[in-house]
Amino acid sequence: MLPANYRIRLVQPLDYQAIIEMCQLVYPTEKPYTLEELDDHRQVFPQGQFAAVDGRNAVAGVHLTLRLRMLDFHFDDPWDVLTAGGSFLDHNPEGPTLYCADIMVHPGHQHHGIGHALTDQARLLVQAERLWRMVGASRLPGYGRRASAMNIEQYLDSVLSGKLFDPVLSIHIKNGWTAVRPVHGYLQHDEESAGWAVVIQWVNRACPPPPEFELRNLPLSSPPKPPARPTRKIGG
Repeated sequence: MLPANYRIRLVQPLDYQAIIEMCQLVYPTEKPYTLEELDDHRQVFPQGQFAAVDGRNAVAGVHLTLRLRMLDFHFDDPWDVLTAGGSFLDHNPEGPTLYCADIMVHPGHQHHGIGHALTDQARLLVQAERLWRMVGASRLPGYGRRASAMNIEQYLDSVLSGKLFDPVLSIHIKNGWTAVRPVHGYLQHDEESAGWAVVIQWVNRACPPPPEFELRNLPLSSPPKPPARPTRKIGG
C-alpha cells in the first residue's frame, strides 16, 4: 500500500518533536502531546506506537494505541477518559481490545495511503497478540453543516449507505472499520462534527469477543464526564 520511499516502524524518542509539530499542524486548535506523554506511550506499550517515515527517516504519520478492558469504561466515555488525559497510563497489558487513540498524517504526506497502512499495522498487532478487536472513534466533520436538516442517525445511515460522503468516517469504512453507534461529547470542542462521533471497531475473526464484551452492552455514563484537558481526534 505504501509508496516505495515510505516504511512503518515503531516510534522512537528521536520522533517526539516531529510528532508534536505534526500534531500542531493536523489539530491546530488542540493542545499537542507533550514529550512526557509520548515517552509514557512508549514506556507502557512500545509495540503499539507506530510511525510512518519517508526515505529521510522523517515522520510522515503516526498511529498511537493502547490496550484496554472496555468493561472498565462506559460506551460514551470521552477520549480524555479512555486515554488517561492523553498519557495512556491506563494501558492494561491484559486488555483484550486495542484502542486506537490517535492516527494522523502530516499534511505534506497525505494521499499516499499512509493512514490505511498505519491501520493495517494495528490490525497485524491485534492478530499477533491474539486480541479480540480494535476500537476507535471517528469524527463526523460533514455533519455540522447538515445538523439542522437531519438527526445523527439519519446522517450516519446516509454515510454508511454511500448517499453522503463524510471526510473521516467514509475513509474509516473504506479501510475496513465497522460503525457501532454514535456518541455525543467524545470530543468536547469538535464544532465541525456538532459534538458527535461514531464508535468504530474491527473484529479479529480468529479470536472473536464473547457476548459480554459486545460494545453495545456497555452502559452510558451519567452525567457525561468533562475532559481534563483539550482532546484530540482519531482519524483526522
